[in-house]
Amino acid sequence: TKALILTPTRELAQQVHDSVRTYSKDMRGLFCVPLVGGAPYNGQITALKKGVQVIVATPGRLLDHINAGRVDLSSLEVLVLDEADRMLDMGFIPQVKRIVRATPPKESRQTLLFSATFTQDIINLSEQ
Repeated sequence: TKALILTPTRELAQQVHDSVRTYSKDMRGLFCVPLVGGAPYNGQITALKKGVQVIVATPGRLLDHINAGRVDLSSLEVLVLDEADRMLDMGFIPQVKRIVRATPPKESRQTLLFSATFTQDIINLSEQ
């Protein structure tokens, strides 16, 4: 997996996944999978076994797959935190921090943080 896009909700994850598929439709060998709660594990596991370059996920479901050994983020090049303010509001920051610890050091990856608001909490998160 080369890129991970974390979103706070499965609806947003599906929208982002659809956009990635649209933008990459002419790129051979680029596979993207949404890993979200409320969806069956079987299809996600099958996609992960085939190999994916881009994962779009909600924090809880991604951690389920990481803990089960189905997702390896050690080669991650790009980490995107989409709607970080909502993830903070929804209480996902502890999970996000666990996910970030599973990625290469910040010097070895690009991290992008998107937020509708930049409160002090979001600024603190971005500094971490």
